[in-house]
Parts: sequence; C-alpha cells; structure tokens
Amino acid sequence: MAAKAETTVEEKLRALYDLQLIDSRVDEIRNVRGELPLEVEDLEDDVLGLKTRLDKLKTDLETINYEISAKKNLIEESKVLIKKYAEQQKNVRNSREFNSLAKEVEFQELEIELAEKNIKEFKAQIDQKKEVISETKERLSERDAHLKHKKSELDAILAETDKEEKALLAKSEDYEKQIEERLVLAYKRIRNNVKNGLAVVPIERGASGGSFFTIPPQVQVEIASRKKIITDEHSGRILVDPVLAEEEQEKMHKLFKKI
Repeated sequence: MAAKAETTVEEKLRALYDLQLIDSRVDEIRNVRGELPLEVEDLEDDVLGLKTRLDKLKTDLETINYEISAKKNLIEESKVLIKKYAEQQKNVRNSREFNSLAKEVEFQELEIELAEKNIKEFKAQIDQKKEVISETKERLSERDAHLKHKKSELDAILAETDKEEKALLAKSEDYEKQIEERLVLAYKRIRNNVKNGLAVVPIERGASGGSFFTIPPQVQVEIASRKKIITDEHSGRILVDPVLAEEEQEKMHKLFKKI
C-alpha cells in the first residue's frame, strides 16, 4: 500500500494508459469475432426451426395418409351396404320398402362419391406437402452447411485468439493491481460510458483523441507536465500527452508480441 502512495502522477498516467492499451487490444480481439457468435446462434435457430417444420410436415403427411385409409375403408363399407340393400330389394313386400332401400343405396353411393372426392383432395395435399418437404430439406441442407462453415470459422478464430485474450486479461488484472483503486474505478466508469471503451487517450492535433474539441494550450502544457491527472471536459476521458502515449505504445507493442 505504501508503494502505491509514493507513485508519481506520471507513473499513474503511464500505468493507466498501459491498462487502456491492454484492454483495447482485448476489445480488438473480440471485434475480430464480431457478429460471428450471434450469426452462429441465428443459424442454429434457423436449423432448429427448419427441423421442427420438417417434423410437422411429416406428421401432417401421416395424418393425411390415415385419413385416406379411413375414407377407403368407408368406401368398402358403403359397397358392402349397397350389396346388402340390393339383395334386400329382391325380397321386399311393397314399393315403400323398395324405395326406402333405394334411398339407402343412393345415400351410400353419395358417401362413396364424397369419400372419393376427399381422397382426391387429400392426394393433392400430399403432393403439395411433399413439394414443401423437398424445399424445406433443401433449405435445411443449405443452412446446415452454412452453420458448419460459420462454426468452423468461429472455432478457428477462438483457437487463434483465446490464448492471447486470456493472457491479456491476466495482464489487465496485474496492471489494475498496480494502480490505486479509486483510479481503477474511475477508469472503468469512463470506459463503460464512452465510445470504443477509450477511457485514457492522448492529445492528437490539439484535441482529445477521437474528439474535435480543441484543448486550450495552457491545459496542453499542464498535461505534458504530468503533474496531475486531467480529464477532457467534453468526454470525461483521462488525457495523456503524445510523447508519453508513443513511449507506452512502443512498450506495449513489444509486450503483445511476446504473448
């Protein structure tokens, strides 16, 4: 704790900027992955959705085939009844009984006609469902292949960057321990509130890095003196002078090459 109290403002600024460079490198690695994890997730949802749709279509086909079987059974039953009524007509005692049986025969013939119409409609539905199944299978095959490709791409990036990211995160923690807690908390708060996570920035062309607001010459002199920690009044970022920034960038560049 005593060592931290004796740290000069310049050392604090260097440590903070080093921490920023490390965290920015982690951000870069994560940006390389970009939208890939989300893309893979969306593709997985697509594939699952298509598989579910395919299962439903197959179930629909089974249901239609069952309905066709039921209608065929009904036709056979109606034929048996027609035959039965025709036999009964031979033994009727009067025209009323004959006409009654004739109506029953007519009704069964209509039942057969309707069942045959239903079967025809069901067969048309089967053709339609089979076409949709074929299209869905084709789309599923394409989506599945695309998913495998994107997963492979993501796995390759993860394999390439995972080790570096873990090493950098460990370094980030080490550097945080070298900086007093209040500054680390301030750094994290600023980092969470600003664009690109840049909490510590150098002066570039007389303005805060990434900003168009000019910093007064007197303030620039104060920043270059490294006697106190100065923040940009517009963005709240901690400011460092270009020379310090260049020196730390070079130092961190060598560190990153070793990781």
